[in-house]
Amino acid sequence: MSEETLSNLLHENRRFEPPADLAANANAKADVYDFADSDPLGFWEQAAERLTWDTKWERVLDWDNAPFAKWYVGGKLNAAYNCVDRHVEAGHGDRVAYHWVGEPEDDTRDITYAELKDMVCQAANALTDLGVKTGDRVAIYMPMIPETVVAMLACARLGAPHTVVFGGFSATALRDRVQDCDARVVITSDGGYRRGAAAALKPAVDEALEQCPDVRTVLVVRRTGQDIAWTEGRDVWWHDVVDGASKDHKPEAFDSEHPLYVMYTSGTTGKPKGILHTTGGYLVGTAWTHWAVFDLKDDDIFWTAADIGWVTGHSYIVYGPLANGTTSVMYEGTPDTPHKGRWWEIIQNNKVTLLYCAPTVIRTFMKWGAEIPAKFDLSTLRIIGSVGEPINPEAYIWYRENIGAGRAPVVDTWWQTETGMTMISPLPGVTAGKPGSAMKALPGVSALVVDDEGNAVKPGSGGYLVLTEPWPAMLRTIWGDDERYIDTYWRRFEGKYFAGDGAKLDEDGDIWLLGRVDDVMNVSGHRLSTTEIESALVSHPTVAEAAVVGANDPDTGQAVNAFVILRESALSEGGEAGEDMIAELRNHVSKEIGPIAKPKSILVVSELPKTRSGKIMRRLLRDIAENRQVGDVTTLADSAVMDRIKEGIAAGKEDE
Repeated sequence: MSEETLSNLLHENRRFEPPADLAANANAKADVYDFADSDPLGFWEQAAERLTWDTKWERVLDWDNAPFAKWYVGGKLNAAYNCVDRHVEAGHGDRVAYHWVGEPEDDTRDITYAELKDMVCQAANALTDLGVKTGDRVAIYMPMIPETVVAMLACARLGAPHTVVFGGFSATALRDRVQDCDARVVITSDGGYRRGAAAALKPAVDEALEQCPDVRTVLVVRRTGQDIAWTEGRDVWWHDVVDGASKDHKPEAFDSEHPLYVMYTSGTTGKPKGILHTTGGYLVGTAWTHWAVFDLKDDDIFWTAADIGWVTGHSYIVYGPLANGTTSVMYEGTPDTPHKGRWWEIIQNNKVTLLYCAPTVIRTFMKWGAEIPAKFDLSTLRIIGSVGEPINPEAYIWYRENIGAGRAPVVDTWWQTETGMTMISPLPGVTAGKPGSAMKALPGVSALVVDDEGNAVKPGSGGYLVLTEPWPAMLRTIWGDDERYIDTYWRRFEGKYFAGDGAKLDEDGDIWLLGRVDDVMNVSGHRLSTTEIESALVSHPTVAEAAVVGANDPDTGQAVNAFVILRESALSEGGEAGEDMIAELRNHVSKEIGPIAKPKSILVVSELPKTRSGKIMRRLLRDIAENRQVGDVTTLADSAVMDRIKEGIAAGKEDE
C-alpha cells in the first residue's frame, strides 16, 4: 500500500492495561518474548514438551528445502492420544471435555474425557472394520454435535487424514472436496438443527456422491430423525457400527510430519485450495497459543463460538483445547434461536470464563442492543477474544464494556487457515490493549509489514503483512499441488510468506490488519482500505454494521459503495432511513477520514451476505454495486439474503 493510505485508524489513543491480578499470575509474561527472540528454535522445543511424544525428535526444524518445512524431525506421536488418552491416564478422566449445547432448549450433554476416549476408540475400531487404513482420506460433513469431534479424533488415531466440509456447503462444494483429496469414506448425519428446524445434510451427500464413484462407505449419525434416502451396501448407521464397537484401541505413533487433515479454502482461481496440516508442529502450535493467548487455567471453561467446519473450530474447539485438557463449550445453533440472548444464557449456565468469537457477530449483538446481554450474569468471563477479521474500534469497545464488564481483556487475534495457529495477538497479562489493533506477533512468530519491494515499512506506514520465518503449525503445501503452494504464498516476496492481507504499522510499532489486499480500493489513485471506511461508518452511533466495496467508476477508477445495517433504534417507525440520514453518514466518513473516502452510494440493508463463520462476502456486494449477475452463493449461511438485498434496493428505487 502506498504512503497515501489514509491513517485514521492509527490515531487510536485508548489503552487498557492488563488487570493486575491477571498480569501477576499470567502463563506468559514479558520475558517470553526475550527468550523466543534470542532462541526461536529453543522456544519451540520447550513448547513441544507440552505434548506426549512416543519418540522424541532429532531436530526441531528442517528448513533446508524451503518453503517446505519439517518440524520435530524424527519425532513420533499420536494426535488422539495427546487429546484424550493421556488426560485419562493422568487421572483426569472425570473432567468434562465438552459441555455440549444443542439448539433445541434442554438438549445438552456433558462428555468427560473418559467418555470421549471410549467414543473415539469405538469409532476408530468401527472405521477400521469399514476398511479405513493409515493414509486414507475421510470426508466429514456434519453439524456441531459431539460425534463430529469423535470422527475427527478417530481419523487422527488411525493416521487417516480428515477433511471436514462445513455443513452449510452445497452438494457441489462437497463433491469437489471429496474428489480433490480422493476420500473413500464420508461421515455425515441425517441433519442438524438450524434456526429452530431440522436442516437436512444427507441429501447433499447423496447428490455429491453421484459423481464420486470411489466412495465406498457413508457413515450416518442419527441426529434429527428425519426421513432420508438409503443406499444399501454403502450407507451405514453410526449407532449400528460404532455404539457396539470395542472401547479398547491401541493408538499407533505416527511421524511428526504425518498428514493430520486437509482443509479447503477458497482460491482466486475458483478451485478450492486443500491446505495440508501435519501432526506434530500443528499440535504444538495450537496447544501453546491456546494456553498463552487465553492464559488458560485448570478451572477455565472455554468457548470458541465457531463452527468446526472452519479452521477456528479445528484449532480452538478440537485440537488445541483437547491437547491442553480443557473443558470447552460446544454449541450447535445460532445466536438468536430461540431468543437473542441465547449466547449469554449459555455463558451464564455454564459459567464460561473464556469466550472467542468473530467481530461480525459482535456487531450483530451491537445492533440488537446492550440491554439483551445485560439481562444475564456474565461475571465469570475473564478474557474475551475476537477472530476471523479485523475488529473495528467501536465493536472492540462495545464488546469490552458490555460483554467483558469493562475489565476483561480483549485478545484481538490474527491468523489464517494456512497458519493453523494464532500468529498476532496481545498477551492478556502483558499487553495494553489498543482497540482495533492485533498489536504484535506472538513469541516465536516473525511478522513484518513491507512495501511493494518487500522492504520493512517505517512506523506510521501501510503495506503488506508477511511472515519471515517458519512456524510449527504452518501449512506444508496445497494438497496435490506443490507448485500452486509456492506460487500462492511464496512467489510475491522472495523468502517471505504472504497470503494477501494488508496491514499498517502504527507509530508505536503495533500492527493493524486491514483485511485482504483485494479488499483495497483505488479511488483517484488513492489506496483506500474497506476496513478503514467500515470502521468510520460503524463509529457513527446509528450504524450497527457496514460493508464497503469498490465498484468500477468511469470518473475515479473505483468508487466507494457502502452497505449499512442501522441500529434498530435509528430506524423510522416504518423501518426506513431517509435521505438526511444517508447524507449524514456520507459526511461522517468524510470528517473521519477525508473527502476522498466519502461513499458514492450508501444502501441501507437489513442484513449482509455472510458465511457461517461470519465473514462478509464482499464479492457478492460488488456484483450488486456493478449491476452484475450475483455469483455463487453456496457458501453463504443464508443463500436467500442476496435476493432480499436486491428486493430492498429495488423497493427503495421505486419510492424515489
